Amino acid sequence: MGGSVVDLVHWRDLKQSGLVFGSVLLLLFSLTQFSVVSVIAYLALAVLSATISFRVYKSVLQAVQKTDEGHPFKSYLEVEISLSADQISKYVDKTQLYINTTMKELRRLFLVQDLVDSIKFAVLMWLLTYVGALFNGLTLLILAVISMFSVPVVYEKYQTQIDQYLGLVRTQVNSVMGKIREKVPGAKKKE
Repeated sequence: MGGSVVDLVHWRDLKQSGLVFGSVLLLLFSLTQFSVVSVIAYLALAVLSATISFRVYKSVLQAVQKTDEGHPFKSYLEVEISLSADQISKYVDKTQLYINTTMKELRRLFLVQDLVDSIKFAVLMWLLTYVGALFNGLTLLILAVISMFSVPVVYEKYQTQIDQYLGLVRTQVNSVMGKIREKVPGAKKKE
C-alpha cells in the first residue's frame, strides 16, 4: 500500500493521480462552501443516482435484448468487505502504540525534561497561533493536499539543489542551537 501512495503522489500514473488529486480538492473546496453533512448527502445522492441509473439501464437492455446477464453489480456484491479480528487487533495495536508514544512525548515536553526541546515546542506553538490566525483548518488541509501532490515531484526534479540548500540551513540551525545550549544553564543534552 505504501508503494501505491508513493506512486500516486509522484504522478507515476497521470490519470489515477489526477483523479485522486481532483476529487480530494473538489471535496475540500465543497466543504468550504457547505457543511460536512450536506457534502456527504450530495455525494451519496450522486453515487446512488449513477448506480440506480446504470442498474435500470442494464435491466432495460436485458429486457430488450432478451438476455439473462443478471445483476450488473453482482461481482461487487460478492466481494468480502468485513475486517477479521486479527486485522482489527493489528490496527488497534498500532493506534495504541501511536497514542502512547505521543502521550509520552507530550509529557516530556510539557514537564520540561529537556529545556531546549520544550522551548522549541513552545516556539512552534507560538508560531502556530499566528498560522491559526491567518488560516482555518480546512485551508491548511487544502494547502497540505496541494503540497503533497506537488512537493515530491519538485523535489525529485531539483533534488541536488534542494539538498544543497537544506544542508546549509541545517548547518546554520545546528550552529545556533549549539550556541543556545552553551548559554542556557541546564540545557546540555545528557549522553
